[in-house]
Amino acid sequence: MSLKILSCQGREVSQEQLQWLRRWIEAHPRWSRLRLCKELCELWDWRAANGQVKTFAAKSFLRKLEQRGFIELPAIRTSMRRQSWVRPPIEDRNLPEPQGIEDSLSQLRPLHITLLEPGSDLERYWRACLVRYHYLGLRSIVGENLRYLISDRQHRPLACSLFGAAAWKCACRDQFIGWTPEQRQNRLHLIVGNSRFLILPRVRVSHLASCVLGKLTRRLNRDWILRYGHRVVLVETFVQSDRFVGHSYRAANWMSLGHTRGRTRQDRDHQITAPRKQVYVYGLSRRFGQHLCGV
Repeated sequence: MSLKILSCQGREVSQEQLQWLRRWIEAHPRWSRLRLCKELCELWDWRAANGQVKTFAAKSFLRKLEQRGFIELPAIRTSMRRQSWVRPPIEDRNLPEPQGIEDSLSQLRPLHITLLEPGSDLERYWRACLVRYHYLGLRSIVGENLRYLISDRQHRPLACSLFGAAAWKCACRDQFIGWTPEQRQNRLHLIVGNSRFLILPRVRVSHLASCVLGKLTRRLNRDWILRYGHRVVLVETFVQSDRFVGHSYRAANWMSLGHTRGRTRQDRDHQITAPRKQVYVYGLSRRFGQHLCGV
């Protein structure tokens, strides 16, 4: 029986696989790290639900194996690296100040929800708002994701939202779903995480947040299918308990499952502490449990 020594990026590596991986890397000394990642994805058929190879996951997987001393990767070829080009965000000094809006919700309707294209002017504005006004800021966005900008009938910006990958593990969520580790590995792509939600400063409108959340969840599955070719059946979010109460999610009929344990994915030695967060979920399908467990 193969000895499992590591579970990383949704894969468990046996001694035999590890030995093969070492020999395979040594057999291709001229390959760059990027090519190793791409070739490994092809060999292991490591793909996302839309069929694209999971190069980013493979890169993280190999890097973690190297950090633990299991493999040795080729040196980074700094002389051959191209400087990555990223469309610059709108600078703070050029970011228009949010307008003070205190109208009733009925006066703002109909609300406009725009699904943003990465790199567009509106997406740059959206990104700059999150960087400047969201308490977590905004780092690089990888993997499948949808970015929304919400505005009122006069096209005045009101809110920003980002949906992306779900948490790999979450005890109260996984217990609620009732799936096995294998089912989670195979069907995690059916869950999407609401990683950012921001009502812009100076926008003070009663019931706006819950209204926006309701509109977003009603269209989320359709937008995901159109962009990535597969459905999503459950959406989750994590609300930091020492900052927010979570009224808006509850008002939008999201279900509270409990709290996280205050650990991060880097906490291998149970020593890293992080703020505890309340876990909320919303079913996008009445049969989301059956879809996630494969019943």
